[in-house]
Amino acid sequence: MNSLDFRSRQAGLTMIEIMIAMVLGAFLLGGVLQIFSSSKQTYRVQESMSRLQENGRFAMDFITKDIRNADFWGCLKNGLNNITNNLDPGGTGYDAYAHGFAQGIDGSNNTGLNASDTIILRGAFDTGITVQPPYGPQESSNILISTNNGLAQGDVVLVSDCTQADIFQISNANPDTGGVAVHNTGSATQPGNFNATNPGCAGANAHCLSKVYEGDASIYRVGTITYSIQNGASGQPALFRQIDSNAATELVEGIENLQILYGEDTNADGTPDYYVSAGTAGLDMDQVVSIRITLLARTIADNLAGQSVSYTYNGATTTPGDRRLRRVFTSTIAVRNRLL
Repeated sequence: MNSLDFRSRQAGLTMIEIMIAMVLGAFLLGGVLQIFSSSKQTYRVQESMSRLQENGRFAMDFITKDIRNADFWGCLKNGLNNITNNLDPGGTGYDAYAHGFAQGIDGSNNTGLNASDTIILRGAFDTGITVQPPYGPQESSNILISTNNGLAQGDVVLVSDCTQADIFQISNANPDTGGVAVHNTGSATQPGNFNATNPGCAGANAHCLSKVYEGDASIYRVGTITYSIQNGASGQPALFRQIDSNAATELVEGIENLQILYGEDTNADGTPDYYVSAGTAGLDMDQVVSIRITLLARTIADNLAGQSVSYTYNGATTTPGDRRLRRVFTSTIAVRNRLL
């Protein structure tokens, strides 16, 4: 056989061979694409579930910490019953929600997004700064503290020993470097201080405190923290945290609902006798010793499931109009400052 005969026999492939090769190639390519698509969807589901669980735990941890610290007023016992609030209710910018300090714990039922609940927590939220000598000598005197204390003009603070406490707004411009907390009346801060009926001073001296505080007393920042569900910046429902009367801050997105039950201790044995919603007839928020939080978290991404996935939350089963995945987080949290 010469070389010419060999080349003529290897001239090409037949149409049938080409079609068979194309069909086989299409099958192989389809299999590869299916594996890729399945792997991608599995990755989306796992990543979304991981983020959902992380968001739920993060939200629950934040709320838990603040509930445990709620209604803390230094070493003072019986809380708000022994506190004199010297903030001026007639001052500019006075807000009963942020400045009233009527209750350590409060809340509302089904008033937020998706008929969610809201919880309000009040108290002192730092470690305290010890009062320094010389003390007084009068209830109207400034309070001496250490320098570099982190306090600023306008801060609302609590000065407290184990028997009594006063809430006031720092009126001087340099409490951090000066080591002095002044509680004068006037327009330097808003709403400012004014309490003409304070029992600590004769003659209705409006910037008096209720007593002269000494070395067994400390100064704490006090405030009001509110948790609620609102629409976040991305359009997703989110958990919001508001401090005092400042704008609420988006804390965790993908939190769709928040339901809260309050455990009331009616016989002073430190154990809740029942759990009810805020606003329930007969509920005394001053006797609440534990709080049950239930969060509904959802994935940020949609179209993770082949069809809508039903879920049970707050005793009701719901079939949503999307294909997101959801998970319920529940925790019962003791109000530690009411159990000491």
